[in-house]
This record gives sequence, structure tokens and C-alpha cells, in this order.
Amino acid sequence: MANRRLLGIYLNDHLAGSVVGQDLAKRTISSNKGNEYGRVLADVLRQIQADRKTLEDLMSRLGVRRNGPKQAFAWTLEKLGRLKLNGQVTGYSSLSRLTELEGLCVGVEGKLSLWRALRQVADGDPSLAPVDLDALIESAQSQRETLEQLRLKAAKEALSG
Repeated sequence: MANRRLLGIYLNDHLAGSVVGQDLAKRTISSNKGNEYGRVLADVLRQIQADRKTLEDLMSRLGVRRNGPKQAFAWTLEKLGRLKLNGQVTGYSSLSRLTELEGLCVGVEGKLSLWRALRQVADGDPSLAPVDLDALIESAQSQRETLEQLRLKAAKEALSG
């Protein structure tokens, strides 16, 4: 049986991370409307939103209360992350795209870690049984591969002469 107090903290940490990931994906899509990046990321965003809903449902089923201040801090952190140098005084650059995609890769890797960690305790905790963790792991791996392909393309565009 999972330690409910620590599991609650852990799930809230990942819920806060999903706030950052979802907002970052939306911003990256907005900056890449009409190109391949925007089209592919729109599909990834739908998957991120579905995974967040799964996490919220799991928290509800386990009786884990959402930590509002933690989510608000994550939201603020994502907004502050926009204040970075990107090789231009104003506007969006190819370096902006690269760093945003790297942020999304890190977020999806974190989500993959969440699902894998829950998989480790699921056999001993019947409350986790209704969640298809294997499917969530597979989905996160697919998202990560998709984002990695985009990231490498963006790296070539941003960093090549």
C-alpha cells in the first residue's frame, strides 16, 4: 500500500508540473501557427491535457486534495520562464522554439517518471488498479519521441550557420 501522505505530495508536484507543461505547449503552439511544429504540438497538447485529466481523476479517487498554492507557483514560474534571452531584443526566434521544445521534453520525461513510479507500487495498492499505467507509460514514451524529433529539427534550424 502506498504511503498516502507522500503520494499526495508527489501527485501534487506532478499536477503542478502539468500546469507548466500545458501552458508551455499552448504558448509554443501559438508561436508556431501554420507550421509543422504547431500542427504536431497541437496533438501533443491534447495528449498532455488527457494525461492531466487522468492525474486529476486519480487524485480525486485517492482523496488527494489539490495544492492550490503549488499550482499557482508553477503557473508563475512558467510565466517567468518567458523572460529569457533568445538572441533577439523582442519577438520569437528559432532559439525560443528550441528551448521551449526542450522544456516540453523535460516535462514529458517527468510525466513518464510519474507513471513508472506509480507502476512500481500499483501491484500492492488496489486503488491504483483502475489506471492503465502501462498504456500511460507507452503514451508518454511516444510523446517524448515525437518531441525529440521536433527538438532535433529545431536545434538544427537554430544552431546551424
